[in-house]
Amino acid sequence: MSSLYEQDFSQWAETMAELLENGQFSALDIENLVEEVRDLSKRERDRLLSSIRLILHHLLKWDHQPQKRSRSWQVTIERERNNIQQYLEDSPSLKRFLTQQWIDKAYVNARLNAIAETGIDMPKDCSYRLADVLDRSLNF
Repeated sequence: MSSLYEQDFSQWAETMAELLENGQFSALDIENLVEEVRDLSKRERDRLLSSIRLILHHLLKWDHQPQKRSRSWQVTIERERNNIQQYLEDSPSLKRFLTQQWIDKAYVNARLNAIAETGIDMPKDCSYRLADVLDRSLNF
């Protein structure tokens, strides 16, 4: 099974699902199944953090380019806030990533993206808090 995993992931996944469904547990590729299940959790975390990063990116632009504020920036922030709510409804355990430490980590890339996009040197230290990410009002 390990070689199928390396050669055709899709077929491997379908085979694992069939084996599970049929109760053929001894035929399972346990090592790779464990790895994939762990990766599922990381993917959910990464989706959440990606939304946080995108919100921070747009908040930076919003705050440092007030003359260029646009409805599209506002829509992006609102969309990502809705995504976060959906992620938390689907996986409440993701709330453990809604900390200042994770916001600060996401800020590093958000800042670099905002600098690359605007050419403006953004603050090195993150001044945004969880409340800013999740529900700060945006006024034109």
